[in-house]
Amino acid sequence: MAKTVFVCSNCGYESSKWLGKCPGCNEWNSFYEEKLNRTMSKGGDKKSKSVTPKALNEVVGKDASRTHTGIGELDRVLGGGLVKGSLVLVGGEPGIGKSTLILQLCDKVQGEGKVLYVSGEESAEQIKLRADRLGIHNDDILFLGETDIEMIENNILEINPKLVIIDSIQTMYSDEISSAAGTVSQVREITARIMRVCKSNEITTIIIGHVTKEGNIAGPRVLEHMVDTVLYLEGERYFSYRILRSVKNRFGSTNEIGMFEMKNEGMVEITNPSSVLISEREDNPPGSVIVASMEGTRPLLVELQALTTPTVFGFPRRTANGIDYNRLTILVAVLEKRAGLQLGSQDIYLNVVSGIKINEPAVDLGMVIVCASSFKNTSIDKRTVIIGEVGLTGEVRAVNMIDKRLKEAEKLGFKTCVIPESNKKLLKDKYNLDIIGVRNVNDAMRAVGLK
Repeated sequence: MAKTVFVCSNCGYESSKWLGKCPGCNEWNSFYEEKLNRTMSKGGDKKSKSVTPKALNEVVGKDASRTHTGIGELDRVLGGGLVKGSLVLVGGEPGIGKSTLILQLCDKVQGEGKVLYVSGEESAEQIKLRADRLGIHNDDILFLGETDIEMIENNILEINPKLVIIDSIQTMYSDEISSAAGTVSQVREITARIMRVCKSNEITTIIIGHVTKEGNIAGPRVLEHMVDTVLYLEGERYFSYRILRSVKNRFGSTNEIGMFEMKNEGMVEITNPSSVLISEREDNPPGSVIVASMEGTRPLLVELQALTTPTVFGFPRRTANGIDYNRLTILVAVLEKRAGLQLGSQDIYLNVVSGIKINEPAVDLGMVIVCASSFKNTSIDKRTVIIGEVGLTGEVRAVNMIDKRLKEAEKLGFKTCVIPESNKKLLKDKYNLDIIGVRNVNDAMRAVGLK
C-alpha cells in the first residue's frame, strides 16, 4: 500500500500529517500531500559494510585541474573553469538565456571529449534550430531526449562523456517514486542519483533549474546544498544585459559576476561592463551621478538617477529600482535630519540605469548626492564619481578596495572622485584624479556644489 506523507515544498521536510508551519524552515502553508511507493533499491538487502576512518594526511587528492569553458566571463564566475567531476546548478527565469549559454559552452569545449545534452523540455529539432542560429557545428555534442533517470544513467555509463547537461532537473523522474516529476521527492532523488553516477566516474555535470516567482530555484533547498556550484542568470526582461552571479562555489569565490549581452548570435561577453553601463550618459541633467560598486574583484561604474517631485497625496512615495528600498528610506531620513533638506513632502524615485541590482553600502553617498541634486535641481559634473558608505549620524565611512575603484574611474576618463576622508589618508598610489576626501554628507554636498 502506498504511503501518504506531507512534504514541505520549500525544504523537503516530511510529516505524517499536514502542518500549517514547517518545523524545518518555518515556512507557512508549504505542505502538500504526496503518495510514496518506493521500491526496494538495488543492493538494499546487502549487509552494511564496516568503514574505518582514514587520516586526512594519508588521503591522496584527485586531480583538481580545471577545464576552460572558452567563455571568459563564465570562467571568472566559476573560479577559473569547470572542475573535473563537479556538479553545477544554473538557475534563472524562463527566456533569460540559460539554455543558450549552456549550448554555447558545449561548443566551446570542442576537442575535450563527448558532451551529452539531456533535455526533457525540447526536442532534438528545437535544439538543432538553436544550434544553427548560434553557429554551432560540433560533432562531439550528443542529444538525448529523455526524462527517465534509468535511461539517462545507462547512457551516461555507456558513453562516458566529458560533460553532461541536464535540462531541466524538474522534468526528470524516477519510477522508484510514485509522485509526479518536479515534486520535492523527485528532484531530491534525481539529483542524488546524478551526483552518484557523475562523481564516481569524474564526469562534469551542469544542471539547469527553473526558478519560482520569488527568484529561488524551484524544488527543495537541499538541491542547492547537494551541488558544488550554484549560478543564477539574472536580467530584466526588457534589457539585453544579463548577469551571471555565483551564490555558492566550493572551488572559488561567491562574489564574482560575469556580464553578457543577449544578441541574435547568442550570449556575447562584456569584458568592460563599466564602459557599457555609462555609455549613453551624454548630457548632464540634475538627479544623475556615477557611483563605483564592487562585484567580487571587479569594479563597476554605474549611473544612479533620482527624481523628486512634490507629492499630491497625503503620504509621500518612495520607489527604488535596483536598490534596496529600506536603504533608500534610511538615507532620505539622514538627508532630512543631518543636511536639513525638507524631503517629507516629496515623492522620491531612485533608479539604477541598465537594470543592474546593487546591494553594496559603498553606493550610499551616491544615493544621498543624487537625491539632493534632484531636489535642488542642480547638476553634478558628469566627470565625477561618488564613493562612500553613510551612517545614521551622517558620517561617511570607509569602503574596501578603494584602489580598484579609483583605477577604474581613471581608466574611463573621470576627473574627480569624492571618497571618504579615512580612505584618502591610506592611499599609496598616485592617480590622475582630483580626489576629495569628505567626513560627512554636508562635506560631500559642498564638494559637488550642492551647498
